[in-house]
Amino acid sequence: MLRLPAFYPILDTEVAARRGIDPVSAAAHILEGGARILQFRHKGFLSREVYTQMERIAALCREGRVPFVVNDRADLARLMGAALHLGQDDLPPAAARRITGPDTLIGFSTHNERQLRAAQSEPVDYLALGPIFGTVSKQNPDPMVGLEELRRLRPLTERPVVAIGGITRENARDVLTAGANSLAVIGDLFPQDGNLRPRVEEWLRLTAL
Repeated sequence: MLRLPAFYPILDTEVAARRGIDPVSAAAHILEGGARILQFRHKGFLSREVYTQMERIAALCREGRVPFVVNDRADLARLMGAALHLGQDDLPPAAARRITGPDTLIGFSTHNERQLRAAQSEPVDYLALGPIFGTVSKQNPDPMVGLEELRRLRPLTERPVVAIGGITRENARDVLTAGANSLAVIGDLFPQDGNLRPRVEEWLRLTAL
């Protein structure tokens, strides 16, 4: 089975903007802190500026030999030589595979038992499940999964499961104990003072236990 890092930071451009943090600088600090995977999530209009930011972050990840994951866009993942993460409303994984090729790492979001079971037939490498807890990083989020449901659903797949949604340092160990292989961290990635590197180091210590 694929081994994902237990700490899976997601650099969401909207969250970064709210904190007044430049995405490229944020990515550099996340990688300097020791993260072994990084997803770039941008839900708004893909301007030339955002594309340039993606190129620079992809280069940082290549230099650090860290997988760079593009959210939603199979075409951009191929252009960047990146991994891809797809949601339920994105291009179907089988179609995305035709764009990215057979060797690209692809993750796929699920939110309930029906979607998790359906994902078993998809050509993806890992599955995300959530939101585990309430989240403010997504508009119109799906119903909360919760720890007990995560524990119940985990045996339905042999693929790695990335838990996502409202995951903080306070509840992280509970989520891992419930069966998650990896924790997607969005809001709790950004400390109030904007000093990302110590926060990343804290997360790595926490998920290494």
